[in-house]
Amino acid sequence: MNYISPNWNTSVLITIDTQNDFTLPNAPAQIKGTIEVLPKMRSLLEKYREKGLPIVHVIRLYKEDGSNVDICRKKMVEEGAKFVAPNSDGAELVSEIRPLNYNSLDADKLLNGEFQSIGENEWVMYKSRWGAFYKTDLEGFLKQRNIDTIVFTGCNFPNCPRTSIYEASERDFRVVMVADSMSQVYEKGIQEMKNIGVYVCNLNDVMSSLK
Repeated sequence: MNYISPNWNTSVLITIDTQNDFTLPNAPAQIKGTIEVLPKMRSLLEKYREKGLPIVHVIRLYKEDGSNVDICRKKMVEEGAKFVAPNSDGAELVSEIRPLNYNSLDADKLLNGEFQSIGENEWVMYKSRWGAFYKTDLEGFLKQRNIDTIVFTGCNFPNCPRTSIYEASERDFRVVMVADSMSQVYEKGIQEMKNIGVYVCNLNDVMSSLK
């Protein structure tokens, strides 16, 4: 039996941290390369919307007092650095990946661990650390919807996407990494993902599989 090949019809598309403050030129915490992959991310999102398949946007929110910030950035935020602050424009999803009729994020709801609906079969959720499964309800949310395959795109592979991929693998999800639709990807990382059974592909592979 093949345990690792994607089941596209029972998959979810996840975007990671594709927010204004991490993406836009000259943003306070810009991750280089993210803006360049937005057109491919948008194509994936449009295909998932067309197919009626679920989408989850995973985001960060940093309270300005630093109380929920990971320790590697806590001092910086406590001393006045401001990015992805709750209810700020910098925390919003970049315009290229938003669905039609997008409403601003509800920081209180997200910080409370709730999933905010932003479109048909499309949600936003907050994570407090690198991994999307760390102290969140993501696993239960997906399993309630009979999702067994997670397709990852988004911002800054070495940190949050990679951690989330390992967490998904630990929970026996089938995992897809869309390498050309994710920033800061490097060859050694691709090999490491393949070594744990991740299906590494490009946008065209996904589009062909979803026809």
